[in-house]
Amino acid sequence: MIKKAIPLMVAAAVSGAALLPSAAGQAAEAKSNQFWWPERVDLSPLRLHRPDSNPVGDFDYAAAFSELDLTEVKADIEAVLTTSQDWWPADYGHYGPFMIRMAWHAAGTYRTADGRGGAEGGQQRFEPLNSWPDNGNLDKARRLLWPVKEKYGAALSWGDLMVLTGNVAMESMGFKTFGFAGGRIDDWEADLVYWGPEKVMLDDQRYSGERQLAQPLAAVQMGLIYVNPEGPNGNPDPVKSAHDIRETFGRMAMNDEETVALIAGGHAFGKMHGAHKPEECVGAEPGAASIEQQGLGWKNGCGKGHSEDTVTSGLEGAWTTTPARWSINYLENMYAFEWKKVKSPAGATQWIPTDPNAAALVPDAHLPNVRHAPVMTTADLALSADPEYRKISKRFLDNPEEFELAFAKAWFKLTHRDMGPATRYVGSESPTESLIWQDPVPVADYDTVSARDIRKLKNEILKSELSSTELVKAAWASASSFRNTDMRGGANGARVRLAPQNGWAANDPEELSKVVAAMEAIQQDFNDSNRRKQVSVADLIVLGGAVGIEKAAKAAGYDVEVAFTPGRSDATAEMTDANSFRWLEPAADGFRNYYDQRSLLSPAEMLIDKANTLSLTVPEMTVLVGGMRALAANTGGATHGVFTDRPGALSNDFFANLLSLDTTWRKSKSEDGIYEGVDRDSGKVKWTATPVDLVFGSQSELRSIAQSYAEAGGEARMVDDFVEAWEKVMTLDRFDLDQNAATGYASR
Repeated sequence: MIKKAIPLMVAAAVSGAALLPSAAGQAAEAKSNQFWWPERVDLSPLRLHRPDSNPVGDFDYAAAFSELDLTEVKADIEAVLTTSQDWWPADYGHYGPFMIRMAWHAAGTYRTADGRGGAEGGQQRFEPLNSWPDNGNLDKARRLLWPVKEKYGAALSWGDLMVLTGNVAMESMGFKTFGFAGGRIDDWEADLVYWGPEKVMLDDQRYSGERQLAQPLAAVQMGLIYVNPEGPNGNPDPVKSAHDIRETFGRMAMNDEETVALIAGGHAFGKMHGAHKPEECVGAEPGAASIEQQGLGWKNGCGKGHSEDTVTSGLEGAWTTTPARWSINYLENMYAFEWKKVKSPAGATQWIPTDPNAAALVPDAHLPNVRHAPVMTTADLALSADPEYRKISKRFLDNPEEFELAFAKAWFKLTHRDMGPATRYVGSESPTESLIWQDPVPVADYDTVSARDIRKLKNEILKSELSSTELVKAAWASASSFRNTDMRGGANGARVRLAPQNGWAANDPEELSKVVAAMEAIQQDFNDSNRRKQVSVADLIVLGGAVGIEKAAKAAGYDVEVAFTPGRSDATAEMTDANSFRWLEPAADGFRNYYDQRSLLSPAEMLIDKANTLSLTVPEMTVLVGGMRALAANTGGATHGVFTDRPGALSNDFFANLLSLDTTWRKSKSEDGIYEGVDRDSGKVKWTATPVDLVFGSQSELRSIAQSYAEAGGEARMVDDFVEAWEKVMTLDRFDLDQNAATGYASR
């Protein structure tokens, strides 16, 4: 089963250490190779989330969820929400606001730059998210839900349960949600994500210049989901807070209207908790808590340790007069009062009305005879201080129904953005409306081509006189845009022929347009001669890649047939959010030996990150690179790594010549980042290479795989393995196929 890509790698090592008894009787730590050689290329991102780590095996989460009685599940969740437990009593007698925060923080880690984060996989259960300061006490929310999870088992994944609980919470408190889709899977280990350079929680080392936030980050500080509610680094300036909010929510795929709707809608419910100073009360987070606490953290030693003594954010109070019921009172209060800065009991900066008549508007969450003033954070007041946010928030105040729909849609986007296209949605509450951020493609209302038609189309592609290299490059450009972090991109829709993809430097736009034009001509001829049966350009581009590989294999002396399953359709520009798709543009693609200086990591690390988002194993990555070099499929026609005298033939020449003892390698004196392969006898330069090429000879694990393809009998195996890996990449976004139906992808 394919697992979600592990996030962008950090330079720090993943220890994988084991403790063994030493000669002195003390625990001895077995150190990883990454510990001894931290600059060594780390392949661990391609080995996480392996099937043998999964106790439920190849489980079809989507199919199992579709069999659940959703009405019964929701009733069980609502029973939890309205049954307060003594060990962690519900504010206002209803856990709804608490669960909304849990769902929001589970989904809110999503970021557009690399598609990482989000609710799928239920990563909030694992470190570091489980122990982030911004997730304080959410361990209790998930513990409260355990009876529901225990009852439904794997059919109700943690990701589905957390998001669904957020919806049920809103509905229980009087709000009409936009819908819910299930089918998320459960992860069984933590993702390795680059969450920032900081080494201390709540530290901030991610800005430069005029508060420019480093890519691919979205949150303002380590351990926060979004922004600091007290203002940038605690500076209580609503205008400057608005800058952070716009940047952060924008990087989490939200525009200004969606941002205002989410904040104003979300803060219609619940309260903040800062009854005491954290340093005087609160113990270690779950990741550092003692074993007898059984995974619960933030043990509170002040007063009851909960209820009116709860400490979470350090801010204290509710935004509205009805914290456990839906209302627009958040917006009403924002504009009804002037606000003054005060300190919470925990010492955090917050705001209350200057009007003394507001002092008793809000009920206490636990004490029946106590009342409070409504509160706002600095980040809340940004919605009235920023001119654009102010226009939107006042319009929402004047048009409550418009506001409710905007919040419902924004909440749905927040909690479903990382699931990919709507074809992956499961359940009776999945909305039928098509939304532009779902990257829709039209439903094929025609019969797909038969095996006989495919043979005919292959002959037409061969007649086009396009080279194997051109065909392969176009197919790769189309399919390899897929990223399994958020299920976006891929060949379906043929968006490679639309802006912005048709202009990406990595795709060789002029050459790509030549291939697309040829495929469009073939499509028109075929479709004009058929009535019910049609073929899409999306299918033809992928079929062209298959033709190119079969032709290249024959040139090397091998007869292969690349599997092809039709069924893709062609998206239009109107179906494509070009601004959103710009995030999919590769800064590097080692498979095409493409590397842009804006890349965040070294060329070899970027190759591994790309392989990760394509769900590839280490051998699959290796064979694809070797095959693409043999096919001379580099961007711009570069010859680096094309270690062959017969470019265009699918051979093992890349591996054989890389490992040849007749060649020695040196850094180029004329071109940075390029290496020269010199013949030992003549001293002449035979080949040139990039670090991506040479890593397959320098990294011991990669070298062992390269040797397996270079040795006797290796070429035939390499051709077969290349075809299999190629077929995998071409179908990563085919959620309609059996092999992808269970999770929608082969690896996350």
